[in-house]
Parts: sequence; structure tokens; C-alpha cells
Amino acid sequence: MSAVTVCSLLLLCYAAALFSPANSYLLPPCEPVNETVSVEKEGCPKCLVFQTSICSGHCLTKEPVYKSPFSTIYQHVCTYRDVRYETIRLPDCPPGVDPHVTYPVALSCDCTLCTMDTSDCTIESVKPDYCMTQREIIFDY
Repeated sequence: MSAVTVCSLLLLCYAAALFSPANSYLLPPCEPVNETVSVEKEGCPKCLVFQTSICSGHCLTKEPVYKSPFSTIYQHVCTYRDVRYETIRLPDCPPGVDPHVTYPVALSCDCTLCTMDTSDCTIESVKPDYCMTQREIIFDY
């Protein structure tokens, strides 16, 4: 065998071993992590950016070899188990617009089915600190 073929096989074996279920301990577990997020509200001119706890990490998933139209596939995602809700006040909201926004803070996380009520279940979404309006950063919230 040529050196390129041997190197390619070794690389393939390493990648297979790295991402196998037996080595999933190498991936970050599903747990609360500190993340910069943003909140904004229609009618208020500013978006607040601050640190809070969200759920993030790896959940073991399975992809069936044979897919039948009669079988259902459930993929688990890292999502909230226990939450605390906090309320923050947006600055410079005009009279008549409620400046308060309530958001979840992750206390514990679990690998379970995605619930649209508390999680972003899309394949690809915007970053959690994305703002459509002018940003105002809170450093010590």
C-alpha cells in the first residue's frame, strides 16, 4: 500500500473512533452553559445583550439504516429540564409599550424531544445574541 492510502485509512479509522458512541464522552455533555443572548421587543428601539444560562451540548442520536414510512424517528436535543424565569426591562421604550421581557434561565438540561415552547428547534438559526435593532450591552446583570 502507498503511504497516502495508509494515511487515509488511519485518518478514517481515527474519525470513526472519535465520533463513535463509545467515544461520545469526548463531546461536550448536555448541560447549562453561560451564553451571551439578546432580547428585543417590537416598539422598543434598543436590543439588550447580556449573559445568561442556556442549554447546550451533545445528545446521542440514532439514524436508522432502513427508513420506513410507517416508522417514526425521534431525535433528542439538548433542552431545558428545570428553568427559572427572569424579567428584564428594555430601555427607551415609548409610552404605551410594555418595556418588560421575560426569558428562561437554564437550571438543568436534558436530552429529550424538542419543544417549540422553550427551544429553537430549527436546523440552522441566528446566533443567540443577534439583534435587529440598536444594541445595548449589559456587562453586570
